[in-house]
Amino acid sequence: MTAAPKGETVPHHRQITVFDSTLRDGEQAPGNAMSPEHKVALALALEEVGVDVIEAGFPSSSPEDFKAVQQVAQALTTAKLSTLNRAVPADIEAAAEAGGVDRHQIQIMATGSDFHLAHKRGISRQQGIDEVVAAVRLAGQLGFRDVSLGVEDASRGSDELLRPLVTEAVAAGVTTVVLADTTGRLLPTEFGDLVRRVRAWTPPEVVLSTHCHDDLGLGLANALAGLLAGAGAVQTTIGGIGERAGNTPLEELAAVLHYKGDQLGLSCGVRTDGLFAAFDQLCQAIGMPWPRNKAIVGEYVFSTAAGIHQAGLIKEPATYEYVEAARFGRRRQILIGRHSGRAVLRHLVEQAGRAPDPELIAALYERHVAGGQREVTTIEELAAVVAAEAADWRRGTGER
Repeated sequence: MTAAPKGETVPHHRQITVFDSTLRDGEQAPGNAMSPEHKVALALALEEVGVDVIEAGFPSSSPEDFKAVQQVAQALTTAKLSTLNRAVPADIEAAAEAGGVDRHQIQIMATGSDFHLAHKRGISRQQGIDEVVAAVRLAGQLGFRDVSLGVEDASRGSDELLRPLVTEAVAAGVTTVVLADTTGRLLPTEFGDLVRRVRAWTPPEVVLSTHCHDDLGLGLANALAGLLAGAGAVQTTIGGIGERAGNTPLEELAAVLHYKGDQLGLSCGVRTDGLFAAFDQLCQAIGMPWPRNKAIVGEYVFSTAAGIHQAGLIKEPATYEYVEAARFGRRRQILIGRHSGRAVLRHLVEQAGRAPDPELIAALYERHVAGGQREVTTIEELAAVVAAEAADWRRGTGER
């Protein structure tokens, strides 16, 4: 977290549990399939950066997922394992077999809206509640001490359905309730209201968690609204991958809590400097190119080719850089293109120990900037060229 100004006290921070679903929700999206070996490697990377709970997969969905859960469970040493399961005995038993019951948060899916009950499940409200209660009790009988209720489509659920579903599941042994905005339909104010209502129905020792999709670009905003309304955990994925538009991005959540944690009164244990390496590892595992402009992990989010920005960054990086590149394992880059100006050339000529002669600057600009040549792309590469040309400037004819 950032330090408080001198003379001010840092407010009390509520520590947030970070649950990562990259290996489950992230992996089930098209194009994101991972081998068990990739899942183990990514699980260890997530554990290394300080993620609290790592969802390894859906063990009853396929032999590959079952194997991945087994291997991740054996590899983790500090983070908790989690698995996703339907409210059926075979799934609960498979989860216990694959991942054991110690340090294993078993997540049991519940149907949270009448829309899903009617159009997806074809069952009544009471049937949906009964199957969840039976599954939670079975999990307890098998030795699970950390049982999570994943309420799918909670954002379309009525209080008349959600309240008995949640309260009866908690009475049966649920320790965490996950409220899912499965279709990414809510505004932050609406999601915050949902969390606030459910918080009022549950004992304080029951953890509320958010699972927010990004269909309207509000996944992170909704998760933050949920935290401010009383949630104590957030489900994330690296790079925000997941169904459709994806989920709350782990790195963006960590950045907000780093820079705004004092203001929000929230903190988490995620170490920011390893997040980009984990993202790069994910991209290699699933063959995903780096996006150009995505917050924190985008290829060019700490780069500029615009002359006005370059002039400011050369003098003082904070002029155009609020999020610090090095804090996230990145580095700032000044790229040279047709929008770059003369300020960067004057800077490089002075660094080379030469006076910034206007004619020299003009010649360098025409040769290396105005035409937008692609062979010189970074300030480091241009610096070497400028140093050589500045050294040769006006020897005899003024030509190189």
